[in-house]
Amino acid sequence: MSLRRRDETGSALVEMTWLGVLLLVPLVWIVVSVFEVQRGAFAVDAAARAAGRAYALAPDERTALARARAVAAQTLKDQGGDGMKAEVQVTCSNGPGRCLEGTSVITVVVVSGIELPAMPKVLTGGRTSFALESSHTLPIGQYVQAGG
Repeated sequence: MSLRRRDETGSALVEMTWLGVLLLVPLVWIVVSVFEVQRGAFAVDAAARAAGRAYALAPDERTALARARAVAAQTLKDQGGDGMKAEVQVTCSNGPGRCLEGTSVITVVVVSGIELPAMPKVLTGGRTSFALESSHTLPIGQYVQAGG
């Protein structure tokens, strides 16, 4: 009985191709996901700053909160977060109803989240988003509207 040797010419190329695909696809997904989360973090930070400015320049507190929410939503949209929903919370050092007084310091917190790209729900238990939060604190006198 003679042993025949099987020709393995080209098998290293096939093995390297499969190994490359198995390692490269998850690596690309991780890099894309990190970039998406970073983009979302920048957008939420910009939204908190813009909402704080809009709140500080408003004539009354009801208008201020509405403007802060609208500006936060628009800022997220401008930063590429079309699907991101913003929850805006405002607190102030003088207490409720006295936020726009001259000595008040307001803190605007924007809470949002970003969907991870191509994340299978099976692997995450149905949760495919990443929560993001940013706050911005400013004194009311920092932004002064020019008189006309």
